[in-house]
Amino acid sequence: MAAVTDGVILQVGGLHPTVERELTTTYDALRLPAPGDERERFLAEHGSQVTVAVTGPGMDAALIGALPRLAAVINLGVGYDAVDVEALRPRGIVLSNTPDVLTDCVADLAVGGLIDVFRGLSAGDRFVRRGSWAARERFPLHRKVSGTRVGILGLGRIGRAVAQRLEAFGCTVSYHNRRRVDDVAYAYAASPVELAGSTDALIVVTPGGSDTRALVSAEVLAALGPDGFLVNVARGSVVDQDALVAALASGALGGAALDVFTDEPNVPEELFALDNVVLLPHIGSATVETREAMAQLVLRNLERFLADGTLVTPVAL
Repeated sequence: MAAVTDGVILQVGGLHPTVERELTTTYDALRLPAPGDERERFLAEHGSQVTVAVTGPGMDAALIGALPRLAAVINLGVGYDAVDVEALRPRGIVLSNTPDVLTDCVADLAVGGLIDVFRGLSAGDRFVRRGSWAARERFPLHRKVSGTRVGILGLGRIGRAVAQRLEAFGCTVSYHNRRRVDDVAYAYAASPVELAGSTDALIVVTPGGSDTRALVSAEVLAALGPDGFLVNVARGSVVDQDALVAALASGALGGAALDVFTDEPNVPEELFALDNVVLLPHIGSATVETREAMAQLVLRNLERFLADGTLVTPVAL
């Protein structure tokens, strides 16, 4: 693809301050207004000039369709399920994401969530803060992390990083992927149900999107059972959230650590009172170091595309 030397760069949604600053000062980018009449007027005036869009929240088919010269979408995040790739593909619009730079932080959080829900760290904090310890109440026993059996659903970059961390805890690691991974010694399970039935905890690190929607089904949760735990640092859509809430409320599932939900930032209120559930505000990559690295990778992708029409980290569509 040839370099794009003219046209307008469009910022879609709020982005990291480093990205926003560079888009404004270096590229004179325009910012898409919020949905409504102002957006419609903006697109009518500028939509035909936009050649590159930089986004974090994503882009739907309607927005992509309103940008007839769009040639590239630069996505801030490793997950790109909020970008309608079906609208990009027939027009040859290229897409980039920010892989690798957030692997360690998401893996750290996954293991942290596992430790928290097994040992009751958040629950213990609440126990102390509400005065229960001072009142001589007894905090319940929890579960040991070291030596447990942990299944990883999705053994990609992040899944492998999670597995490496768990090895240090003496955990027995197994996994399920769409296809077997040849260069690892971890046991392979042929299905999510088989994986869940052979582990004490299931860590979900698959991509989002239609291919993985409700992959963690009621059947998978039943296979984990009342002594099993779920950790989700992937996308809320990967888990059947209604089935998850029902399993946790009834005691059919032992506990969960959740960083993602199906309708963020809305979290099912039924989970608020459960001490065996850790609820996090989608902070998998939310560290100063990782967000800055993601921002820099977005800017490198933008610079490369404008220079020669290629991307540093292209997504295969």
